[in-house]
Amino acid sequence: MSTTMDQLIFQRENRERIQALESSFGLSRRLLSTPGRVLMGEGQLLKQGRRKAEPKVFFLFNDVLVYGSIILSGRWHKNQKIFPLEDIQLQDLQDSERLTNQWLIRTPRKSFFVSAPSYDEKQAWMHHIEDCRSRLLRGGSCQPSSTFAVSWIPDAAAYKCMRCFSRFTAANRRHHCRKCGFLVCNSCSKTREVIDHIHPTKKLRVCRRCHTSKTEEVPSRQRGDSTGKNSSEEDDEAASSDEGEDGEITQNQTPSQWFNTQTDTWGQVGTYVDPAALHQWPQ
Repeated sequence: MSTTMDQLIFQRENRERIQALESSFGLSRRLLSTPGRVLMGEGQLLKQGRRKAEPKVFFLFNDVLVYGSIILSGRWHKNQKIFPLEDIQLQDLQDSERLTNQWLIRTPRKSFFVSAPSYDEKQAWMHHIEDCRSRLLRGGSCQPSSTFAVSWIPDAAAYKCMRCFSRFTAANRRHHCRKCGFLVCNSCSKTREVIDHIHPTKKLRVCRRCHTSKTEEVPSRQRGDSTGKNSSEEDDEAASSDEGEDGEITQNQTPSQWFNTQTDTWGQVGTYVDPAALHQWPQ
């Protein structure tokens, strides 16, 4: 009787947490309430955009990873992105001059760099994502992805086209090739092609070298975009309300929270317990 009651309480509390999360994304949200879905953890990370790194809120479920832009911390979010865990691949990275405790999240549609407030949180996020993903794949209902979007070189990294070396100006603007991630001018990226793993039908911008070398392996940059928009539009939420002026980046200091499956409670870094009984949870 006690076990049954605990399961019912868990179901109710998990459902309420997910419904509250859904509501925080407003009317543009995609529904997250799915039978068997469990909210495993949440927290703020810095996500590297094409112009700079910005704080995003991340939510880890037992089958998907969700993130969004922050309007009002803890209450309202926008630009909801959902990635199935079977399509995710993680790559550890060394610290850079501006970002520490960073790693790479690769997916077929887009790939991006994120940074945690501390080394412990970085390890916690990577461990929990990998753990949930491996358990999902062991279930046998899905297969891991083998193709991933390339990364984009940040705007500030080049002042000349990386193909013809013409200088970028207000008239000669930066664009990103969706195949190699290089910064190129409009003249060097007039061609559009379908890249299946990013979008099955939409033709996306590619540079002239990638267009003429379709069979050659292109440099991997592990970040992409599924929109196919040009440089004035491909801002990866750069126009969102949480973007400020470029400058020193301040990491969020609020620790991420993880669900403890032994005590059915939420806590901070170090309190998470591997979900060994995940298959026993109510479906």
